[in-house]
Amino acid sequence: GKLHADKGYDYRKCRVALRRRGIKCRIARRGIDSSQRLGRHRWVVERTFAWLNRFRRVRVRYERRDDIHLAFTMLACALITWRAVKRFC
Repeated sequence: GKLHADKGYDYRKCRVALRRRGIKCRIARRGIDSSQRLGRHRWVVERTFAWLNRFRRVRVRYERRDDIHLAFTMLACALITWRAVKRFC
């Protein structure tokens, strides 16, 4: 329901397309907003992509079928979660 984006997406075309889809946007405005506030939310996404890139099967897509690639992605997410839970228990 909400999109956080940096100044690279500060175009009227992007804002109108999001509004049409019913998505609220937080796009930093060029020359006005600081990118530090939006950087907090983006860090979580980039960190998650970095965790997934540790799995070679997910990083480089060898499978032609979408369902098999999705299965490997879900397996990678399960392993990431398992390792995080194991650390706290």
